[in-house]
Amino acid sequence: MASLSFVSSSHLTLRTPSLTLRTGSSSSSPRTSVSFCVRAQSVALSQDDLKKLAAEKAVEAIKPGMVLGLGTGSTAAFAVDQIGKLLASGELYDIVGIPTSKRTEEQARSLGIPLVALDTHPRIDLAIDGADEVDPNLDLVKGRGGALLREKMVEAVAEKFIVVADDTKLVKGLGGSGLAMPVEVVQFCWNFNLIRLQDLFKEFGCDAKLRVDGDGKPYVTDNSNYIIDLYFKNPLKDGFAAAKEIGKFQGVVEHGLFLGMATSVIIAGKNGVEVMNKSFYSRQIPKQFKPAYANDGIKNQMEQIKHFLETMPRLEKLTIYYESTIHQLMMM
Repeated sequence: MASLSFVSSSHLTLRTPSLTLRTGSSSSSPRTSVSFCVRAQSVALSQDDLKKLAAEKAVEAIKPGMVLGLGTGSTAAFAVDQIGKLLASGELYDIVGIPTSKRTEEQARSLGIPLVALDTHPRIDLAIDGADEVDPNLDLVKGRGGALLREKMVEAVAEKFIVVADDTKLVKGLGGSGLAMPVEVVQFCWNFNLIRLQDLFKEFGCDAKLRVDGDGKPYVTDNSNYIIDLYFKNPLKDGFAAAKEIGKFQGVVEHGLFLGMATSVIIAGKNGVEVMNKSFYSRQIPKQFKPAYANDGIKNQMEQIKHFLETMPRLEKLTIYYESTIHQLMMM
């Protein structure tokens, strides 16, 4: 018999062997992380079990009538599977999904999930996806599964973006895992961009490699592009500046830095599941974007604010970040 302990006012039930987590409403503020600790005396929870619990918790945010962004990867696959089960049972209805890869499209169709295109449904209510790295600001590295372009197109226009990952994905700084940070490039003269990208990040000990498949041939994305994987010995100091510089290279299609996009992150670990909600006002603004001291002048302050806003991926969020920066100015 599994025993449960929890921190929060939420109601928790655990059903084995399906290992389903259910939570009731919580009075926690959006700035508060809520931890759910699950101890199993007779059931050993594997990493996949916990990913499944976290994915199912993310799916609980889905309501009838929603347009959903369906992520790609092992954790996202659990969420897609749960959506299919809820549709089949009648517990969920009147939803449509936009897949972020051919692989996810095949899975969704096999489960009977109605699919639409971003062309006809440009407004997405909720996207659920995994991540390869999550930093303290809830900024992400994504795309090791090769779907970064479509993932970013879909998730950048989602009103809410819930990220599900295991605790091994937590890093102090993006690139800090030592694993690949992908950059999607056109096939034409790919090595030209590989050299430029490696040189761009040489101070971080960057090693750039063309991704290959199991046969040693260049890996080709769903969009018929190649991927250059960047491996860092030291984490990036500033993801926003890195994203801006990568975007200047002709032939670069997209990169795996997903900045300012996640609204919630659900982390699954051996000790339980933790939900972290985005707090715009407590966000750690990169040092070079922080307001200058008063004696630097108002013009310099506003130039820094303008530069900071230009790096943000979504227009709807710019006002929030602007207010956050102004708030810091007023507190000085």
